[in-house]
Amino acid sequence: MSKVSRRVLLAGAGVTGLAAVGAGSLVGRRMWLDREAAALPAQDAQGRLLWSNWSGVAHSYPARRAAPKSEDELLDVLKTSPGPVRPVGAGHSFTALAPTDGTLLTLDGMTGLVSHDATTHRAVVRAGTRLADLGPALAAVGQEMINLPDINKQSVGGAIGTGTHGTGKGIQAIHGSVVALQIATPTGELIDCDAQTRPEVFNAARVGLGAFGVVTQVTLQNQPLGRVVKRTQVRPLDEVIEDWPTLTRRHRNVEFYAVPFTGYAAVITNDVTDMPVKPRGPDQDTDTLMALKQLRDLFEFTPSLRRSIAQKEFAKIPPEEVVDEGWKLLSNERPVRFNEMEYHLPIEAQVPALREVLKAIETQRGDVFFPIEVRIIAPDDAWLSPFYGRECGSVAVHAYYKDDYDFFFSIIEPIFRRHGGRPHWGKLHSLKARDLAGIYPRWREAGEVRRALDPQGRMLNDYLKGIFLDG
Repeated sequence: MSKVSRRVLLAGAGVTGLAAVGAGSLVGRRMWLDREAAALPAQDAQGRLLWSNWSGVAHSYPARRAAPKSEDELLDVLKTSPGPVRPVGAGHSFTALAPTDGTLLTLDGMTGLVSHDATTHRAVVRAGTRLADLGPALAAVGQEMINLPDINKQSVGGAIGTGTHGTGKGIQAIHGSVVALQIATPTGELIDCDAQTRPEVFNAARVGLGAFGVVTQVTLQNQPLGRVVKRTQVRPLDEVIEDWPTLTRRHRNVEFYAVPFTGYAAVITNDVTDMPVKPRGPDQDTDTLMALKQLRDLFEFTPSLRRSIAQKEFAKIPPEEVVDEGWKLLSNERPVRFNEMEYHLPIEAQVPALREVLKAIETQRGDVFFPIEVRIIAPDDAWLSPFYGRECGSVAVHAYYKDDYDFFFSIIEPIFRRHGGRPHWGKLHSLKARDLAGIYPRWREAGEVRRALDPQGRMLNDYLKGIFLDG
């Protein structure tokens, strides 16, 4: 999003004095709410060290931590270590996929580019490789991934395992570019699979939540390295929503961030270009978020004034344009921690669901200040992909990591479910096996493959038992 400073947002509209007057009764309340939660013990009673995810909502004290450096070491860990055995990448999932009191397994010792083919633009990549490292590695051999997500901190294995995606009409999620994978199973088998070889494993485990085994390598279908022009423009929200179908047809990648209580949205587009490089500058989103937070802190209970101030300042923001290789622009830094719920909706339901979500937030949750992210993703054929068999429009709701996010489940999720949404596997939701079986056409077949690869359930922690066994 374009830069809006806290000083500009408050003083620029000539309300500094009003802010000072109105702040008195609210500052104490917000200071009490806006505090760090009590830190969890660094060790438990058995001396086991704490692990927690990026936002801090999921944690555990694993009995063992393993970092194999080869497939043989990995297979030994899977067969002999205390269960549940849970692979972990960057810990950027908000759901409890990784926590275990058994073995926490990282592939940080199994990273890098294995091989590449300059003719087909394919590359074999170790699953522990972080997306941020893969970009320059592929660029060095003249390739780039077809698309990237908003954040590039994830490991390749974690990204495909949770259905991580970017945006763009006709462009699939990251796992849609996977043409082959290798997976190590708890029974000691190392399986190479693709659409012709062990297709049932390939179809079930491409988006596998780390429940089918541990993906060790993936073969990615990439594209020749190119350059894109990234444009960011702040526009009235109603105008953006009305123009959304046209925007998705006109641009290779497009998304927008609807900012509650402002009536505005930031539209971000990326298109192929041969323009000269105009590199992006330092991160500006953090300053904008903190400005929106301060506006919330002072005017949470006067929404009309909050909207008026924001609209005056957002209307002044000029468009921004940068040009560079795609891997440098499609993903962003997100230093401000948050929690998130994202559902993928039938494309025709995206805008109606978004309108309901915005109305619910603006009438019931004056504490929300994070923008709502809106994207589009092409269908694919991975059995547990949220995009299986249908084009989807995603809507993602965020809450500052210090703020309450229970409204995700009580207010937002019912809207998403009513519109036929499927949850992002790495983001907060409340669905269990009996719910998921009704929205995934190949759920039963995927379950059969999982049981065949892990008959003793060594990969299932309590969270995944609810996903695969409950009901």
